[in-house]
Amino acid sequence: MANLTQNRKGSEVNVQPLRTQHEINSFIETLEIAPKTAARNKLLFILGIHTGLRMGDIVKLRIEDVRGKSSFMIQEGKTKKRRTVHLDSIMADIADYLADKPETGWLFPSLKGEGHITVTQVYRIMTDAGKAIGRDDIGTHTCRKTFGYHYYQRTKDVATLMEVFNHSNQATTKRYIGIRDDEIKNSLKNFRLF
Repeated sequence: MANLTQNRKGSEVNVQPLRTQHEINSFIETLEIAPKTAARNKLLFILGIHTGLRMGDIVKLRIEDVRGKSSFMIQEGKTKKRRTVHLDSIMADIADYLADKPETGWLFPSLKGEGHITVTQVYRIMTDAGKAIGRDDIGTHTCRKTFGYHYYQRTKDVATLMEVFNHSNQATTKRYIGIRDDEIKNSLKNFRLF
C-alpha cells in the first residue's frame, strides 16, 4: 500500500503527501505559472487535497456534478462503493473556477480534443510541480495522501479516515498517509543507548 510509482526514468518512487502548509502553498504557486491551465490545475489539486478522492475519479467529474453543491454522491471507480463527497470548504474556489464555464461539460477538460484530462496528464502536472518545489516523491496519489495526512493531524481519527479510504485496517491507513514513517522517525530521533 506504499503506492510505489515509476517516475519518468523508470525508477520506483514512494509517493508522499505534502506535509506542511508552506509546501502546499508553494505547490499551488507552481501550478499557477502556466496561464492556459493554471485555474484548471489549481482546482484539480484543491479538490484532491480537500476530498481525498482518487485522481481517476476526479478527472471524470462534470461541471453539473459540483456547480452550486455543498456535496454530491459518487461511485468510486476502483472500489465501486458509493460515497458522499463534501465540498463546503471549497465551494468558493469551485464557483470562481466555474464563473466563465458552460452549465455542463467536463470539470477538468483536456486541451486536446473533447474529453477530460487524463490521469497520465495529471501525473505529469504533479511531478513537474513537485520538481519545481524540490520534491521527487510526488505523484497522482499525493493529493489523496495530503488530504489524509492533514485530516489525521487535525483529528487523530484514523477510524474515519480508514473508512473514507476504504482500507481494511488502521495500520494500512497510517502507512498510506505517511504517519507511520513520521512515528518511527520521531521515536528514533533521539534514541541513544548510552
